[in-house]
Amino acid sequence: MASSTVTSSRPDRPPRPNLAFRRLRGQRSPAEFAAAIRRAGLEIGEQVSCDARYIGRVEAGEIRCPNYAYERVFLHMFPGRTLTDLGFAPRSSVRGRRALDTEDAPPPRTTNRANATSETSRACEPYETRNPYDPYHPHDTYEESDVLRRAFMTGGGATVAAASLGPVGLARDAAAARRPAHSSVHRAGASDAGALEEAVRRIRLLDDRHGADGLYRRAAAPLRAAYALLDAGATRQTTADRLYSGAGELAISVGWLAHDSGRFDDARSHYAEALATARMTGDPGLEAHAFCNTAFLARDAGRPREAVRAAQAAQRVARPVGSARLMSLLALREAGGWAGLADRVGCEQALARAQAFFERGPSDADPEWMSFYGEAELEGLEAQCWSTLGDWPRAARHARRAAELQDPHFTRNIALYTAELADDLARGGRPDEAAVAGMRVLDLLEEVQSSRVQTMLAATARVLRPHRRATGVTAFLDRHASAPRMA
Repeated sequence: MASSTVTSSRPDRPPRPNLAFRRLRGQRSPAEFAAAIRRAGLEIGEQVSCDARYIGRVEAGEIRCPNYAYERVFLHMFPGRTLTDLGFAPRSSVRGRRALDTEDAPPPRTTNRANATSETSRACEPYETRNPYDPYHPHDTYEESDVLRRAFMTGGGATVAAASLGPVGLARDAAAARRPAHSSVHRAGASDAGALEEAVRRIRLLDDRHGADGLYRRAAAPLRAAYALLDAGATRQTTADRLYSGAGELAISVGWLAHDSGRFDDARSHYAEALATARMTGDPGLEAHAFCNTAFLARDAGRPREAVRAAQAAQRVARPVGSARLMSLLALREAGGWAGLADRVGCEQALARAQAFFERGPSDADPEWMSFYGEAELEGLEAQCWSTLGDWPRAARHARRAAELQDPHFTRNIALYTAELADDLARGGRPDEAAVAGMRVLDLLEEVQSSRVQTMLAATARVLRPHRRATGVTAFLDRHASAPRMA
């Protein structure tokens, strides 16, 4: 592929796979490789929205040359190599829309909103090429710049402006939403589905870095917009499938923001909405995800038996997905329920299954939303189980390991695991070590807004109050008492 020269913007055969890029991925799943690319981007100040689908398109040869943001990230990841070494075509050989010959050029795009559809609302980078073999963009769509991916949609009743809520994502045109049912409404297109998927990614990224409390209220409008897109209908079945999947995943993401910020009733409603969407479309991956979060919520809300049943339901529907890592996480959700029921045997059996599934390693079948699930999360969730069962020393060992293993970009999770560690140490009779861990959490709370972490730390402070004479405890309690609280 790297040696090929593009002589036309409309190739006469399908693109060649990028084998060099595939070799660079190695044993990592597309989702894991995409996460590594996003982390590398953050190291140099580039926020690329890389996901497993992007990796697949590169490896399939559909993206012959990356945009400039991705180029900078790739060259940072693989120093000393050129784009050609990475399997891409030379930029000078790739001709985009602006280089189309006159006889091959598509009809001019209208600037009249009344006549424009959402399929024709986006310009492209000058080096990006048309790909007639892309099943999601089969006619006239181009790979956009991910670093500036604002995804403005101007399709009548399905209007979406991904940047109007800042970094979160979708926002709906209120006037279009109130348009009478009998009026002319342009249906949603592939670009609308792309904006929806991007909103989900951005919410997850912001939650990982900053916590849920500052995001939940801002995420309600994108969710309303997503279901408005479904109501508008889609131009193609493939687009409709993406819209339903994206809307369900967005409902789960917004539900998680509610869940993590202590709004349990709101979270339950959003998870139920995602579950209904999954069942309407027969999407086992989305259904498993909805049940997974429902189980987690039930455990936190003090309904451990419901947590067990929801986790078991998730495991049943997840089997066809073929992801061992997904089955591992679902077994951990079940273990949390058994721990809440004080059933140590049931908890240990579920933990053993979770570990066995995890050791099978990642695969291409792993859902994109599971990018957070690695050894650190495995250790953190096991720590929560032992803490619930009252085995404080064992819980502390797992919590400490979780905090040590966590990728530094997941600030919210580091705060969570360290708060778990502080509480386990306090309850296990090690107040001085608990105070040190508590101080680290207070440092992290300057970057993270999470009611969950604050609630955990408040409980730890109550346990430590009788131990003010222990080294560092008074300093921790005084700083905790003066720290600002979430509204």
